[in-house]
Amino acid sequence: MSLLRKHHPPGPMSDRLAAANAVTADLLSHVIGEACRRFPSVRQVEKTARIERLIRSEAWTDAALALIDLELPRWQVRRIVYDEGEWYCALSRERELPEWLDRSIEARHPDLTLAILSAFLEAQCIGAAGSRPSVPVVDATPAYEPVCCENFG
Repeated sequence: MSLLRKHHPPGPMSDRLAAANAVTADLLSHVIGEACRRFPSVRQVEKTARIERLIRSEAWTDAALALIDLELPRWQVRRIVYDEGEWYCALSRERELPEWLDRSIEARHPDLTLAILSAFLEAQCIGAAGSRPSVPVVDATPAYEPVCCENFG
């Protein structure tokens, strides 16, 4: 079961990926600039350096999968399928659950890397929405001041 897309309208980067025919270094740098909050990662220098090496060597699919590993550590690739001229990529938080119970994200595109990046962007939207607290923040300033009302007399 795929997460509902209507809650997360596609942004300009999603539209740009859908319109693209192939991945370029410029397109991938725009995805990183707009969607990646952990890149470059100070704590995970090796992963950041690996992504940069993959981009320089034009290993687009490996770079997209490395971005998922860096930016969305809880998400995993559940399924990659090629059917009737399009690649389908499903990302999931609970890969071990049966598919009918899993709340996965699915994206499709004629290019494999663009399908993976489209799913990555959608997972980023859901991750950003899920990172908000479920309890509203309360203003802790009291509306009154305590007064001592003991009768010492």
